[in-house]
Amino acid sequence: MAHVKSYSLFTDFDIDLFKSGKHYRLYEKFGSHLVTVDGIEGTYFAVWAPSAKQVSVVGDFNYWMEGEHQLNVRWDSSGIWEGFIPMVSKGSIYKYKIQSHHNDIKTEKADPYARRCEHPPSTASIVWDDNYTWKDKSWMKNRKKHNAIDAPYSVYEVHLGSWKRNVEEDRFMSYYELADDLVQYVKEMNFTHVELMPIMEYPFDPSWGYQLTGYFAPTSRFGYPEEFKYLVDQLHQNGIGIILDWVPSHFPEDAHGLGFFDGSHLYEHPDRRKGYHPDWKSLIFNYERNEVRSFLISNAVFWLDQYHADGLRVDAVASMLFLDYSREDGEWEPNIYGGRENLAVIDFLKQLNEEVYKSFPDVQTIAEESTAFPMVSKPTFLGGLGFGMKWMMGWMHDTLEYFAKDPVYRKYHQNEITFSLAYAFTENFMLPLSHDEVVYGKNSILGRMPGDEWQRFANLRLLYGYMFTHPGTKLLFMGGEFGQYNEWNFQESLDWNLLDFKPHKDTQNYFKALNKLYKSTPALYEKAFTSEGFEWISHDDHDNCVISYIRKGYDEANNVVVVCNLTPTIRENYKIGVPFEGKLKEIFNSDLKKFGGSGISNRKGIAIQKESWNGKDFSAEITLPPLGVVVFNFQ
Repeated sequence: MAHVKSYSLFTDFDIDLFKSGKHYRLYEKFGSHLVTVDGIEGTYFAVWAPSAKQVSVVGDFNYWMEGEHQLNVRWDSSGIWEGFIPMVSKGSIYKYKIQSHHNDIKTEKADPYARRCEHPPSTASIVWDDNYTWKDKSWMKNRKKHNAIDAPYSVYEVHLGSWKRNVEEDRFMSYYELADDLVQYVKEMNFTHVELMPIMEYPFDPSWGYQLTGYFAPTSRFGYPEEFKYLVDQLHQNGIGIILDWVPSHFPEDAHGLGFFDGSHLYEHPDRRKGYHPDWKSLIFNYERNEVRSFLISNAVFWLDQYHADGLRVDAVASMLFLDYSREDGEWEPNIYGGRENLAVIDFLKQLNEEVYKSFPDVQTIAEESTAFPMVSKPTFLGGLGFGMKWMMGWMHDTLEYFAKDPVYRKYHQNEITFSLAYAFTENFMLPLSHDEVVYGKNSILGRMPGDEWQRFANLRLLYGYMFTHPGTKLLFMGGEFGQYNEWNFQESLDWNLLDFKPHKDTQNYFKALNKLYKSTPALYEKAFTSEGFEWISHDDHDNCVISYIRKGYDEANNVVVVCNLTPTIRENYKIGVPFEGKLKEIFNSDLKKFGGSGISNRKGIAIQKESWNGKDFSAEITLPPLGVVVFNFQ
């Protein structure tokens, strides 16, 4: 047996924090770390395996021989095995061979804290230290204003493997290539942020990254960890924030992963009613275990700390919150109060958000939560879960369902397009048109629109115009901005060739202009999460299928009027109520010819009359283009 020197990065205080679920920087201690001990260079290894009776590091430096480099178990009942192995250097490939006290079961596991993993389908961990030099100091210093809840927040959701591929070589684009192409495209399109579907290492491409095995390693599919940092750096240097999709809800059963790690249910809950997800056939973390909470919160902190992420979009929160999620009667056990809420998860999410906002007050956490669970985006000191924002799933479903209807029937469904405003300010809502809406036979967003080709594109522009003038922040999945025809396929590039055709190019230009309007119009974002930022003009003109409203910012002079005509009928001399005297000036129109529209607009300033209408003291007569949204400001 080769020599493993006793060595530790843990203090007694570290151990106390870990065991109490309060250690949020575990990546500084666990995993593999290049160190020098007594003048000898090598690698320190540390792994949590309390049910083990022997742990060996096996790798390319010892011919994968079990027992050659056995780690030492700590004396403090922490379950941590550690040790220093001389001459093991950066780039060394390894796993942990664990012999369990439970019937001598043996497992061979990748390092849960590895900073780099082998390229799938290989599954080992790699000793790594990138020493990247960041150049985004200006962004990091000022990002609070970019990520604030009263700032414009328009997010482009991207799956790196299928945004664009290297056609000549039939391969993924690398982090370096994306740092050029993707960054410049997002900047040109005027998005404020990019959200990446999970980039933590995952073994199975069809999971889209939602079945993680390497929680602390950016996937090697696209390059090295420092190359991913370069991508983030380039986004920041170009004034674009980055949100990472983060999955603390479940993990796969792959042999090298976290499941049955040391021959026991270490990371997953031992009760299958709480520890197994029937829909995704994956394991669920044991949120009742302090060390697991430390692992997960440390992971969230890691991406904010080491990779300068501006936010985390937390996946599948509803599946975590409810004990009966996707379970029939008898397949779940109520909590101690007889309810269906997972109390340990509620505590965990509060703990997570408190730590994130304490250490990184200039970022956002965003919950994908599909139920009416209360106060998801309210502070923990008020009894909330503490997220910064929550996806507005009800708006998404109602809006897509409404827009799929032939306009002749829309007057019977006016409540579907207006209902969201009944609850729009109960949470800090983000309006998502995400990847989930363009897969599994749901069709693309453009493909859902009714009518002939002209009407489909007009409906699409109208949908996006309504979305961007509705209270809340915005998220659009890649391809939607130019009218991708086909459903998303994770194995193929977006259909960029569509931009050779005028309707798609016009749609792309429209979206670019819409983002610009949003970013340059404070009334559309300053009060996005409060009822003070919104006022109906009319929501009950069912016969004409017209809705109109006022968006308000901090300065009343910047308020804007939005009118949506949800049918193909041109409406001239359409009267709306307004609260001020003066004039209305059209500042945005989805029906302009340069966007592929018919060119119906309000070219001159519109005089406001002292005649009450829609419960307002004044009124104005405007022209409404077919299937169009028009935005006015006050002169």
